[in-house]
Amino acid sequence: MSDDGREQTGNERVPSRQRRRFPGISSRAYEHPADRSALVALRKLSGFDTVFKALSGLLPERSLRLLFLSDSVRVSERQFKHLHDMLLDACYILDLEKVPPMYVNQDPQPNAMCIGLDEPIIVVTTGLVELLDEEEMRAVVGHEVGHALSGHAVYRTILLFLTTLALKVAWIPLGNLAIMAIVTALREWFRKSELSADRAGLLVGQDVKASMRGLMKIAGGNHLHEMNVDAFLEQAEEYEAGGDLRDSVLKILNVLPRSHPFATIRAAELKKWAESRDYQRIMDGHYPRRTEDKDTSVSDSFRESAASYADDMKTSKDPLMKLVTDLAGGAGGLGGRVRRGFDGFKSPAPPKDGPQDTPPRDEE
Repeated sequence: MSDDGREQTGNERVPSRQRRRFPGISSRAYEHPADRSALVALRKLSGFDTVFKALSGLLPERSLRLLFLSDSVRVSERQFKHLHDMLLDACYILDLEKVPPMYVNQDPQPNAMCIGLDEPIIVVTTGLVELLDEEEMRAVVGHEVGHALSGHAVYRTILLFLTTLALKVAWIPLGNLAIMAIVTALREWFRKSELSADRAGLLVGQDVKASMRGLMKIAGGNHLHEMNVDAFLEQAEEYEAGGDLRDSVLKILNVLPRSHPFATIRAAELKKWAESRDYQRIMDGHYPRRTEDKDTSVSDSFRESAASYADDMKTSKDPLMKLVTDLAGGAGGLGGRVRRGFDGFKSPAPPKDGPQDTPPRDEE
């Protein structure tokens, strides 16, 4: 029996333990501001649907569907029943009316994805199924259902197509550069969409510890007895604040080719959201509905996205982000830090005799 008293029947099977359900919830409730602004703009773009329907003929979507149907195991009442139950639960909690097909693919690498232009399909690897326990896997299934509800599958499929296309036209002068510019922009959105889907996974599982454990296992394997959540989160803090300007540049170069944020960063971002007022309001039943999506303002969404990026920069402990903030704010002492070179952007030690207005003189 669910929290609203409904029986377990057909595709409306309720969760295996009592969890809150969110009737009519809009994906805007859990989307990261940068993800949401991009999606709102695309949804409002005149002719967008027509263009992508035409483009769909060029994409290997039908081939992918046939590939998974022929060479993977489709989740159902008769195959991977526990995953089938989780999928129905996730769709019920997020009120996704049409349950997407789900496949288990033989691959030792732990991974999951939601792709498709006309209809999303969810694929999880055997490596992931074998790695995670029930509650951790529930968060992953919720994560993928969140992608489906947000409409991410369309853009993720396009990114896969463009990445493949970039390899094929690498020999054409400037052709690869043009496509890679689009791919790089899409990857930045893709990484933010992963943060959104992590939040959806938490709304489905409603167990932040399970979500954290899953991210830890993805990073370090099935050795929970050797790992600690607090220590794992401290890694994210050290990664964010450590090093100098050279390390900041290396971080950017490391993340640019990635489709997903680093596991420690995802864990830190999810913990911050789980402790936020936004999450608590959703759990209390106060969230935007899909019926209101058509009235969403593109400009408001862009403002929220810009404010989010500005806040991230302002609160960031990364040396490069601090430099950008200093340049924007005209902070005193910047010249001295630049003269001292990269080492001048290391996090300074707390002053012994109160704050200093000017940096110490350089040694000759």
